[in-house]
Amino acid sequence: MFKTEFNQEDRRNGKPDIFTRIRVYDNQLTAVENLDTLVQLRLLDLSFNRIRKVEGLTNLTQLKKLFFVNNRVAKIENVDHLVQLEMLEFGANRIRVIENISSLVNLTSLYLGKNKIPKITGLETLVNLRCLSLQSNRIVKLEGLDNLVNLEELYFSDNGIEKLEGLDKNVKLTTIDFGNNRISTIENVSHLTALEEFWFNGNKISNFDDLKELAPIATLQTVYLERNPIYYDADKVFDPNYRRKIMLALPQLKQIDATMCK
Repeated sequence: MFKTEFNQEDRRNGKPDIFTRIRVYDNQLTAVENLDTLVQLRLLDLSFNRIRKVEGLTNLTQLKKLFFVNNRVAKIENVDHLVQLEMLEFGANRIRVIENISSLVNLTSLYLGKNKIPKITGLETLVNLRCLSLQSNRIVKLEGLDNLVNLEELYFSDNGIEKLEGLDKNVKLTTIDFGNNRISTIENVSHLTALEEFWFNGNKISNFDDLKELAPIATLQTVYLERNPIYYDADKVFDPNYRRKIMLALPQLKQIDATMCK
């Protein structure tokens, strides 16, 4: 499918059509080409193709949003000059290193989920980031986030993280997702006083006393804790007291897992 959007204001004024948004997705493209004259582009979506190399973007310096979802890209490159970018999406590719984006200081959203990234690097200058997604990678340690003081949403589900740490400076966080990791203790989050969503399903939490770490957070509305050891009774089936115990520990909650609290 080839899909475009025009700048309607320029059209009404009798000016030539100016492409500001182009989506070319699910089109089996193997290369980025023939975009040199589209210097007014603000959004470019090349998702669900077969692109292996990021190139052909030299003249697109006005881009605000760039999407390369579900391609075959192995390296982030040739985007460092796109300093107006606010959203960058490289989910579901073959990337192993976070690199060549330190100049993109206007980024507010960065999506790198479902790649092969083992370590959090190269984010130190991205101080305006509000949303960071590194779901489904190979990360085992939380680090490199100290400078990201404006983060509001953090998504790290389906990695190999063993310890909840490294969030000392990220006090604006409202949502954190660490589902399906290897974390055995809820710790180092009681200072996140703006937190509303705590997604922690599929970890190794075995003691309800861990919930004391969340008790001081008055803004907390939702927790996901299913498929942790506390979810089951001694016979390894769902514990009917699971929800009651959570509510006693965290009476401020409005939702536990996918079910609203009564």
